Amino acid sequence: MSTAIKQSPGRLFAQAFADDPERAEVTFDYTITEAHEPTKDRPRLTVRNLLRVIPVEGDGARFWTESPPSDEERQAVRDSGVRREAAFRFGMAEAKVQPIRAWVQIPDGLTDDLDALATFLDYRLLVRLATAENLALTTALLGHPEIARLPYDTDYVAGVLAACDEVEQSGATPHAMIVNPHDYYHRLVGRSGLLAELAAGNGMKVSRNRWIGQGDALVGDISVAARLLDARRSVIRAAEPPPGTFARPGVAVCAEVYEGVAVHLPGLFYLVTPAERNSIFPAG
Repeated sequence: MSTAIKQSPGRLFAQAFADDPERAEVTFDYTITEAHEPTKDRPRLTVRNLLRVIPVEGDGARFWTESPPSDEERQAVRDSGVRREAAFRFGMAEAKVQPIRAWVQIPDGLTDDLDALATFLDYRLLVRLATAENLALTTALLGHPEIARLPYDTDYVAGVLAACDEVEQSGATPHAMIVNPHDYYHRLVGRSGLLAELAAGNGMKVSRNRWIGQGDALVGDISVAARLLDARRSVIRAAEPPPGTFARPGVAVCAEVYEGVAVHLPGLFYLVTPAERNSIFPAG
């Protein structure tokens, strides 16, 4: 059944589960991570919040790109010394829309209380789905082969600021970064107003999550350089989970959204990383 955002996803599935526990399934014509509200009173930016969202039909999209040039291409372009972007290579690329899934087990006795079941699903299943979405989007950005690595010796903040400079040397604005929580709290917070200065001067948004390595930072003009491809469909269903999903048997529920990432301008991203680790990553 198709629904608009009126009742919560958890409420709609709880009703379907009460009618048919073994085959309960609800489909949505929107991406249900948009309805994830447990943290609205303590906001924390996700990678979705950094990207412009583009609705797509089907299983993916073709899109335009401007990629960093080779040294030979750069030398062949007039003015590339003062306008780096003049030498960017124009092309086309494809990105697939993939399912992103999360699971929970319904605690024994919770199915007898429809309100409690709905709250559990809205607050735990959607949290896990938002977490899985954050992981998938972060991995897609970090895994792009044309994003350059920018090593730093010892000063993490100097590395981040160097990346901001590099982005602006291509005519863009470094307005967002993805960092590990450890680095956010131990290397950025309390640095003489650094975050406030970046927010005031660049509109800098910071998404912190566990899937970018400690000591790394992905810095870029993210909302310009990449798009979230959103198929605008979701499912919550009772199902048998894959082996290894849970340690104990129980009634399981899966939530699923369909998304992809299109990186139009990989040259507007820099992955700041410690110099001693840089040899692991070939230059993008």
